Amino acid sequence: MSKKQRKAISLISGGLDSLLATKAMLEQGVHVEGINFFTGFCVEGHTHAIRKKKASKPKRNNALWVAEQLGIKLHIVDIVEEYKDVVLNPKHGYGANLNPCLDCKIFMVKKAHEWIEEHGFDFIVTGEVVGQRPMSQRKETMPIIANESGADDLLLRPLCAKNLPATKPEREGWVNRDQLFDFSGRNRKPQMALAEQWKLNDYAQPAGGCCFLTDPNYSGKMKDLLEHRPAGKSYELDDIMLLKIGRHFRPRENFKMIVSREEGETRFLQGYKKQFSYIKTASCSGPLTLLDGSDISAEDLYLAASITARYSQGRDRDEVTVLIGIPGEEERELQVKPLKADEIEPGWVL
Repeated sequence: MSKKQRKAISLISGGLDSLLATKAMLEQGVHVEGINFFTGFCVEGHTHAIRKKKASKPKRNNALWVAEQLGIKLHIVDIVEEYKDVVLNPKHGYGANLNPCLDCKIFMVKKAHEWIEEHGFDFIVTGEVVGQRPMSQRKETMPIIANESGADDLLLRPLCAKNLPATKPEREGWVNRDQLFDFSGRNRKPQMALAEQWKLNDYAQPAGGCCFLTDPNYSGKMKDLLEHRPAGKSYELDDIMLLKIGRHFRPRENFKMIVSREEGETRFLQGYKKQFSYIKTASCSGPLTLLDGSDISAEDLYLAASITARYSQGRDRDEVTVLIGIPGEEERELQVKPLKADEIEPGWVL
């Protein structure tokens, strides 16, 4: 009788490690499908396509790209709502910024385990490598992920499997342990050599990171957002998307500003003009600014308009005309004096 083909779900981030881990299973004849969890904090969102910066870089979703290169099906699962508790109340705490990396990995493996039970798959594959990440990929945290996710020994890490106890897929002969790997540490040269061996030459930059919560600038803006939410209110998807766009200022406790940096961001922020008060320069080219807050006074509006004018083509003029838009009201003009660079207090900049 022919050997039963086993089925695995592979967590696809879009990076080199998940690409190689999945390829390793395909090389052994395992039927593999990919799964990618959308949290809202993914670096590979729409923001890559908004700005002209790095215009030569391919505008693509790397998880989809990996699936296409390997010829596998990819399931993209929206976990934005469920993921909020991971961000706000991580059992194992945060990393250097607002990144709950260990809780995040536990949560995603747990979701993958639920998925394989529902769809009749046999085991889970990840691209984790012992010692590669300081929080979630240490030898002592690997068992925590397996245990607390409920996946236990159905979780296989092909790239570092030989550094870990054998899992059920290895013990039962679903995969050949001898054909797995013993990668460890942060050096990516072994992975890059393996990619070259398998002729996988187009992949996302190793160690680039795939989550905005690991970025100190983004995390600072996220902390500010949460600190100024009404009691008991969490964040919404629009909130965390807007944190990726523009310059952010909080010149007063009751409101913050999002100032576009270029044409692509201006076009994107246009879609929020019905939800937020906004400022747009009228007498010269300049940014679009959204105001997020409450009880915004005339004095607040003047200050925000002066900051907006600072980033316009009229920054050196004595006066700039701006348009003020408030939801439910007619748009009106206001003449303001642009602030000078040294008048923008460091504490305003997020």
